Amino acid sequence: MASNARGIVSRRAALAGFVASAASSALSEAAPDATAEKAAGPVFSPSGPNAELYGAAEGFPIADPTLRVQPGEPHQRKYRIGAYSHFDEIYPTHRIKRATTPWLFKRSRADIRSSIMDYLSRNPVTGLLIAKDDQILCEHYQYGRTDRDRLLSQSMAKSITGMLIGIAIAEGAIKSVDDTAETYVAGFQGTEYGATPIRDLLHMSSGVDFGETKDGQRDLNRLWIDMVLGMGPTHGTIESIVQFNRRIAPPGTRYFYASIEPDVLGVVLHFAVNKSLSEYLQEKVWQPIGAEADAAWVIDAQGFEVAHGFFNAVLRDYARLGRLLAHDGNWDGKQIIPAQWLIEATTVRSNDAYLAPGKATPSLGYGYFLWLLPGARRQFALIGANGQRICVDPGSKLVMVQTAVENTDEVWRLWSALVEQFGHG
Repeated sequence: MASNARGIVSRRAALAGFVASAASSALSEAAPDATAEKAAGPVFSPSGPNAELYGAAEGFPIADPTLRVQPGEPHQRKYRIGAYSHFDEIYPTHRIKRATTPWLFKRSRADIRSSIMDYLSRNPVTGLLIAKDDQILCEHYQYGRTDRDRLLSQSMAKSITGMLIGIAIAEGAIKSVDDTAETYVAGFQGTEYGATPIRDLLHMSSGVDFGETKDGQRDLNRLWIDMVLGMGPTHGTIESIVQFNRRIAPPGTRYFYASIEPDVLGVVLHFAVNKSLSEYLQEKVWQPIGAEADAAWVIDAQGFEVAHGFFNAVLRDYARLGRLLAHDGNWDGKQIIPAQWLIEATTVRSNDAYLAPGKATPSLGYGYFLWLLPGARRQFALIGANGQRICVDPGSKLVMVQTAVENTDEVWRLWSALVEQFGHG
């Protein structure tokens, strides 16, 4: 038993490095054809671009427990396909149970397959699904992945955490985004994160120093080792968070991406609703939207969900989540997430100009743990490291879900082309 425990710790520690660091073609649409339902079903490929780089010769391995690598080493890549589709077998998780009766997408014949295949031939995508409202236009898998694989969200889980905060506010469990974190968590009292309003945490604008984008992801690695692996000097989730306690800017004055901020709100939510994030998600979202498969959320050493990442779900359930957002939280007549919350989550207030596209980042803006796309049209995205995307155009109810193992700028050209072709009401 002790040997097995050491093996698990070794495996987790070996993976910690890469976890923490972890088109433009014309598109033509054909009219939906009910007789084409079967032909328009999922497409599966046993391989993908540069498959050898990702461990094809070894059957896309998950990881060798004796692996010893450092962040950034190229040979980490051979474990990404396997790990990103079996993450809930590597780390402990809480399960989010599927609906008893799943809600089913329809399928529409959209003559975009050749353009999509061209995109996929150049990009290390494990899954790509494009849907318009209740109809799937295309669904493709590469590298031997299938529609039964739970695929890793990376930081798209931050957006899920934000949605749950909105529901908790609507239900009165959290009174206001202007409340501070310490209002709900005694362990945050007297700390800088505890004194930060929920709104500013949602905006990644706490003003507390957290070194994620500098010094080799210094503080993110430290947080992972302390909070998730339970192998650092701190003891427990709250202590792992509050060790970062130096304020360098007033709250609500500057955007600075810091994965710890959704972790703060994950703890707030847990105490406010007296449930785990997984239980709350299952009850309030996952089952009401008719999820077809169980999902899984990685938990830390104390049993709290890692609110900044590592949610796992099948591709069509990610698409159901995208459809919910495209309808501003309404699911076939039932308001699951308050519409006003999602409007606020994807709109930059006049006094928050620093969050606008081109200000928060050179190209994207930032809402409540949601990325705002530039342009007059209201569009937003869930984004995770190494190519995870859910893009949403509420005006046309167009949704694109991508899971991948590398980042690529071409995904935005693909999305723009899709919106141009299908983005009518």
